[in-house]
Amino acid sequence: MAIRPRKWLDRKLREAAYRRWSHVAEIAAGLGTVRKRSLREEALVLRRKLDLVLIRTDRRIELGREALSALHLPIGTDWRWRPGLMSTPIRPTGIASPESGDRLGEEAAVWHDCRDSALILKQISNLRETDLAPFGLEMEVFAFSGSFLSLSIDLPKDALSGLTRSHILRLETGLSAERAMNVYARLNVLSGPNTDQVTHHLAELGTNSVGHQVTEFDLAYTEINEKRLEKIWIDLIFESPFMNALQLRELFVSRHLRAEF
Repeated sequence: MAIRPRKWLDRKLREAAYRRWSHVAEIAAGLGTVRKRSLREEALVLRRKLDLVLIRTDRRIELGREALSALHLPIGTDWRWRPGLMSTPIRPTGIASPESGDRLGEEAAVWHDCRDSALILKQISNLRETDLAPFGLEMEVFAFSGSFLSLSIDLPKDALSGLTRSHILRLETGLSAERAMNVYARLNVLSGPNTDQVTHHLAELGTNSVGHQVTEFDLAYTEINEKRLEKIWIDLIFESPFMNALQLRELFVSRHLRAEF
């Protein structure tokens, strides 16, 4: 069998790197403080690169993308998206007792006004046959004395490309809760100095079965400035979350043009 020099060299370099880091792991405890700090920074950079490799070679993510493309969406759909929280592994995988504004992954942030927030949010793997997204989010709420709790999802910049008041933003979610809970969805569009908001009742949850919700935001009812679009995001607002556990197993956003008559 012919040896391909490039592949052989790449393999040897990876093997050498593996041996080097195995050796570093063995001796790290006995190194000086400055050397430990330097190696830690180098290791964190390497881990981010390795995480990227794992993400891009994860078959579950490939299946999630295939499922995304196969979804039956309204005619005229010109954009579709699922946040990284639902499609790729994140690090850290969870946060406990978060401050208002703490982020989970790149697009999601939790907001509340509770001084002592006994909350736990963590990414979970979706293993059910009916799950389309590779990952989901679990939120456990214990003591909560605040007046509001919400999860905001930043939509990417390409969601604004070509966006007009003739568009409808379509939100699909899969939600379940241990106890009765009302959930609302609010679309926010920042254009110039103004933020247009549209709020809909998303679901009334009460069992552990996963409910499928579809909500549409018609931008005709907003006054967005199509030439000055800056940011777009969705808030999921949880009413009376005290002593409850909620699972978000799907969150998928698409847009389509309204049928004109």
